[in-house]
Amino acid sequence: MGLLHNLKVRLSPAKDKMSGLAQQHGGKIHHGIDKAAHVVDERTKGKYSGKIQSGTGKAKGAVDRLAHKDEPGAGGDTFTPPTTPPPPSTPPPTS
Repeated sequence: MGLLHNLKVRLSPAKDKMSGLAQQHGGKIHHGIDKAAHVVDERTKGKYSGKIQSGTGKAKGAVDRLAHKDEPGAGGDTFTPPTTPPPPSTPPPTS
């Protein structure tokens, strides 16, 4: 098997454990993210407020996806490849 497959197999138990912890302590994690964002925003005197708010939202979204990975539409591994092959590529016309 390939290196990535072996790595994925070995990290699967850790991902499951992290998912359980995120489900159990999601509120505390969100509170910690908010608290850290507030401290950073104060220290930078609001100069990067937009970027901090954006990063905070992304971090909370990642925690939510991790905590709810078994639910449909939660951003887990739900990708299914298309059943039809892609159309053949045609070379660009030469002039």
